[in-house]
Amino acid sequence: MEIVNQLGELFLAAVPTVIIVFLFYLFMRWSFFGPMERVLSERRKRAEGARTEAEASRVAANEMQRTYAETVKKARTEVFAEQEIQRRRTLDERQATINTARATAQAALQEAKKGIAADVKAARADLERSKDNLANDIAEAILAGSPSGPGNSQGKGAR
Repeated sequence: MEIVNQLGELFLAAVPTVIIVFLFYLFMRWSFFGPMERVLSERRKRAEGARTEAEASRVAANEMQRTYAETVKKARTEVFAEQEIQRRRTLDERQATINTARATAQAALQEAKKGIAADVKAARADLERSKDNLANDIAEAILAGSPSGPGNSQGKGAR
């Protein structure tokens, strides 16, 4: 029984220490842990707000990037379309120039053909007019007995 008495005395001696530790705990909770929890809670709220804001910024940046990519794609498409229109316009102008040059060359060729045909016609008419004179000159030369041409003087004497 003495052990029980000693334990009882020990517990009785420990009661003031337990009360002091309990009071110290309450004091520390009021002066240190309470403010520390409030600071940590506010820090968590701010961190969560910053994460939310960062996520919103990331979403906005992705949207802006998508919009920018679409705008660039649209601008490229417009530039390519404008280049295609300009290329077609240049090809059409080139073809028109070629067609004009071809028509001009064709007209010049037709004019040259007409000129040549007129020259041939004039030459034939001139030959037609002069053929009678030539025929008369040849006939007179044959009938006269002395052909008029190169080597006539040696022709009869050499035989």
